[in-house]
Amino acid sequence: MSATIPVATDLHGKVAWITGGTAGVGLAVARALLAAGAQVVVSGRDPSRGRQALEQLAHPAASLVVGDCADPHQARVMVQQVIALHGRIDHLVASGGAADEKPGLFHEVSDAHFTEVYRHQFLNRLFPVRAALPHLRERGGSVLFIGTDAGRHATVGETLHGSLGAAVIMLTKTLAREFSGWDIRVNGLALTLTAGTEAFDQAMARGDWVSTLYEKAVRRFPRGRPPLADEVAQAALFLVSPMASQVTGQTISVNGGLSFGGW
Repeated sequence: MSATIPVATDLHGKVAWITGGTAGVGLAVARALLAAGAQVVVSGRDPSRGRQALEQLAHPAASLVVGDCADPHQARVMVQQVIALHGRIDHLVASGGAADEKPGLFHEVSDAHFTEVYRHQFLNRLFPVRAALPHLRERGGSVLFIGTDAGRHATVGETLHGSLGAAVIMLTKTLAREFSGWDIRVNGLALTLTAGTEAFDQAMARGDWVSTLYEKAVRRFPRGRPPLADEVAQAALFLVSPMASQVTGQTISVNGGLSFGGW
């Protein structure tokens, strides 16, 4: 008896909530999921940026909710708004972060910087899952964390980003085990430099040691360039879609071959 193999990343009839979906990789993932037929709700903290994102998406199946996912109450309110719009949540893509949280050497960054990175690189991924879980349990679905390859490979200037990236990788594995009985898959993407994003352009234009670090990294890519946000989005689409129905607990590095190994 042969298994039925899905032949397309068809998401018609599904509802996806993308946190941090108003810019960068999150916005690129929104475009990919919309193209696959999903109803997509993007969220972010800035209403103006959210409206700009909807204009860029220019799709009748796209909508916006506004709030700070690092706040558990606001995360629950946003889930209620998604349910009011569509009556269900099938897929959660947890992305985003504060635009000003650039790399910094451990001894030079402020205490406040550490606190903010923790809020906007870890808590803003954790609380949306807790808020959406009761609805994901109803029919099964998927959670996808957008993380960093600095969680697998020690990177100068990314002490906290790397530590929290490693925490997200372990969170992915543990939740995949806990949620398996509810038919909820949990996976992650670990990213390196990603071109085609505002954050990348800003870092390259800083003119300090961060720009120099990025320039050196760009020259090291085996294929001659870093991944584009839209290329990362295709990997996200695969992990969300039925094509990855037997993939859970995994974190895939989308790094253009810049580094190998890790855990």
